[in-house]
Amino acid sequence: MVGEAMATIYEVAALAGVSPATVSRVFNGSNVSRERTRLVLRAAEQLGYSPNRTARALRMQTSTVIALIVADIENPFFTALARGVEDVAHGAGYSVVLCNSDEDPAREGRYLTIAVSEHMAGVILVPAGTDSDISVLLERGRPVVSVDRALPRSPVDSVVVDNLAGGREATARLYDRGARRVACITGPRAAETAELRSAGWREVFLRRSPGADPDAYLVHADYRVEGGRAAMAELLGRAEPPDAVFVANNLMALGALGELGDRGVAPPGFGVAAYGDLPYFPLEPSGVEVIPLPARLLGATAATVLLERIQGGGQPHRTIVLRNVADADGVSAARPARRPTP
Repeated sequence: MVGEAMATIYEVAALAGVSPATVSRVFNGSNVSRERTRLVLRAAEQLGYSPNRTARALRMQTSTVIALIVADIENPFFTALARGVEDVAHGAGYSVVLCNSDEDPAREGRYLTIAVSEHMAGVILVPAGTDSDISVLLERGRPVVSVDRALPRSPVDSVVVDNLAGGREATARLYDRGARRVACITGPRAAETAELRSAGWREVFLRRSPGADPDAYLVHADYRVEGGRAAMAELLGRAEPPDAVFVANNLMALGALGELGDRGVAPPGFGVAAYGDLPYFPLEPSGVEVIPLPARLLGATAATVLLERIQGGGQPHRTIVLRNVADADGVSAARPARRPTP
């Protein structure tokens, strides 16, 4: 092995089979393929190479910085989640770097690579999809906690809400108010939250609208305002349109309400249930059922779990599910229920 003081960028490039420019791009956080990034990081580790004195000093340890990678920084849900992470991290002497993947796996992968190259202590990740590739972190022993969306095929801790139960509850509320056909606008197929929330809706739909085809009343959108608007327009254009809709996130619910308002249809005449508090809505929409999400508690819990891992916690990886319950005053609260990750 070449000694730490002797290793150069050219030696790393030769061992990895890439150009020196590629090595530089990896350590600068530029866009480099996942495979080349792995080769470069492996070669750098074997040679004891670090791009600067600070990194050399940290090669066998980590900083007191953690990364939080969220899916959409414009969504107030993730802002509240970030606040929960920062509250706990700051109290433990850690700083938080906030990154926005914009639901883009390639962008997410670049931030994961930066977390490794910058020797961050760990990562809290809202995955862009259930197949998000976090191997670059696992290979370097960096602790990872997925939050809001689980990574069922990866050996990491997860902190989520009970999305299946939430979908059931929202849909049942609409039927209990007299709806006959409750449609569902859910998120991208790659998002675990979208699939679980729509699965809860489907269970209730099959029971309360016997004989109706659930697939005719289910639309996938992009978790954005315009996605919700377009999905609502599509549902209203069906031969037998619904008389109510469960919308699986807050921004899409705003879009759906906007489309209904443009058509002169509004709750409570047309039933709407939203998963998550409605952001920046000028007036409280009368008749809208809202399933609140404990965003800040999600973030705080994820940060607590990550710090346990950073400090050497050796317990089995687990999934922590926060379930919304009503306290004695009728205010929504949340309680954790832990289960080992299969």
